Amino acid sequence: MRILLWISRIVFGLVFIFSGFVKAIDPLGSTYKFQDYFLSFGLDWMFSLALPLAIILSTLEFLIGVNVLLGIKMRLSALGGLLFMLFFTPLTLYVAIFDPVPDCGCFGDALIISNWQTFYKNIVFLAAAIFIFIKRKEIKPLWSERNDWYLSGVVTLIGIMISVYCLRNLPIIDFRPWKVGNNVLELMTAEPEEADIYLIFQNQQTRELAEYPATDYPWDDEEWNQLWKFKDQRREIIKPYVPAPIDDFALYDEYGDDYTDSYIANPDYQFLLVVYDLARTNTKAFSKRINTLAAAAEEHGYSFIALTGSSFEAIDAFRHEHQTPYYFYQADGVKLKTIIRSNPGLVLMKDGVVLGKWAHRNIPDFETIQKKYMD
Repeated sequence: MRILLWISRIVFGLVFIFSGFVKAIDPLGSTYKFQDYFLSFGLDWMFSLALPLAIILSTLEFLIGVNVLLGIKMRLSALGGLLFMLFFTPLTLYVAIFDPVPDCGCFGDALIISNWQTFYKNIVFLAAAIFIFIKRKEIKPLWSERNDWYLSGVVTLIGIMISVYCLRNLPIIDFRPWKVGNNVLELMTAEPEEADIYLIFQNQQTRELAEYPATDYPWDDEEWNQLWKFKDQRREIIKPYVPAPIDDFALYDEYGDDYTDSYIANPDYQFLLVVYDLARTNTKAFSKRINTLAAAAEEHGYSFIALTGSSFEAIDAFRHEHQTPYYFYQADGVKLKTIIRSNPGLVLMKDGVVLGKWAHRNIPDFETIQKKYMD
């Protein structure tokens, strides 16, 4: 029983630490997931609470995981873990049945599992939480009891600081398809299914069935053709179809023309300024850094464009107000949020490969980018 308790503590604690950490490093991603839930449940009025709830959730998971793993304040930690699972297990059952969101987001973008897989996982961890709660008095702390409140406070502070840092900058680990080093062109291409096709024929006299590979059957034998008639076919999948990690991403101008390949596949250095929502963007960044950088880039012959999910009417008004000398293209706002967790944020590419990404407050000048990233 002690071995089972140790295994439960280690697995429960590590999974909670991992889950809390991957949410903490991407607080905006967790915010968007909360907003998806609120929208699905008709709780639009809670949108403003999404960010603080995202930080609270990741910090709480991280704290419970560390405390259970180290045996700190087990009366409260075991109770917290149990209450956590008692709340989320029925919630994930509802999500699995009615599918209001495509994935629960329990591990952020680090590990995406289906809603039913999430529910089954929660059943196991609910059982572990109950077991740990029942046996909480048998768990001896691996840390001095005199300093356990101190350690819990430090863990809480670390969790909050990670979230705040990544919120003000970018996630310290990027699990999304547009991370630095990825070839976006390759990730926009699906892997087709590979399968062998077998044709099934039936003998018209004996009713016997015979199966042949689609590329190897006696189609040119007249006597055989008179005796055997096609009955059915069978597919034997060798390699299943794999959808593109980056799907349905496109850039359009005001006339509806698609410019995706022109810029994403640009063999030269390409600057992409991502502004998923013009109404909510940090406007000071344009006058402080972005417009100057764009002018310098274009002086050196490099393409600099902006991508937004806002309307072209909003684009015209924004360009006039902030004197942006570069062209804006329209794209899906949700897709733009996936590219970079900053509004605005800058992406540098070449020949489809992401070379660098910066949040608006960290955008360097052109000379710095040229020295570090350009030949």
